[in-house]
Amino acid sequence: MSTLEKIAFFQNRRDEIPNQLLAKELAGTKNKEGIREIVENLENKEINVRSDCLKVLYEIGYLDPGLIAGYTDDFLKLLKSKNNRMVWGAMIGLATIADRHPKKIWAQIDDIIRITESGTVITLVWGIRVLAKVAAAGEPYQEKIFPFLLKQIRTCIPRDMSTRTGSILCAVDRKNKVELLSILESRRAELTPAHLTRLKRVLKQIERI
Repeated sequence: MSTLEKIAFFQNRRDEIPNQLLAKELAGTKNKEGIREIVENLENKEINVRSDCLKVLYEIGYLDPGLIAGYTDDFLKLLKSKNNRMVWGAMIGLATIADRHPKKIWAQIDDIIRITESGTVITLVWGIRVLAKVAAAGEPYQEKIFPFLLKQIRTCIPRDMSTRTGSILCAVDRKNKVELLSILESRRAELTPAHLTRLKRVLKQIERI
């Protein structure tokens, strides 16, 4: 059985378990040839095959991002897809490897910011993580990206504040944390006790920066 034949579509399954199992197998054995076969089928004529392959790849990214880091350009290309599933899946993939190839992502940073802001909720959540990792890679990147990240903290719904703030911590330093803390403090009154408890955990991390 080829690697491709193990994806959910060819197993006549509608759940994601076959794709997750395949990702674990490929990551565990560091099967680069099998991973390459999955990448090649991101352009398969069958949308469900493309979707399954993308799922396998970002699941590998969770486990061992180095195995898919060489396919940054493939994920960037998928951000231009007309299919939302492919767009947010590509953003998840990029989020697992953005710290390895920030320069490549930076080359398309305006498009990524636009897609992040205008996309689905999943695209937004993972796009923020991509952007934070790129911002963390250098001051020129940070100068452009961090204001956008702060905007997300300033405008998100209250229950998302702790999660959203946690997502950008890698881009926070001693200089920019003052403005971040100011935004969080200005929104404190919007939070329920439970939300505030979660935020306090993140604040402790910021204080240590």
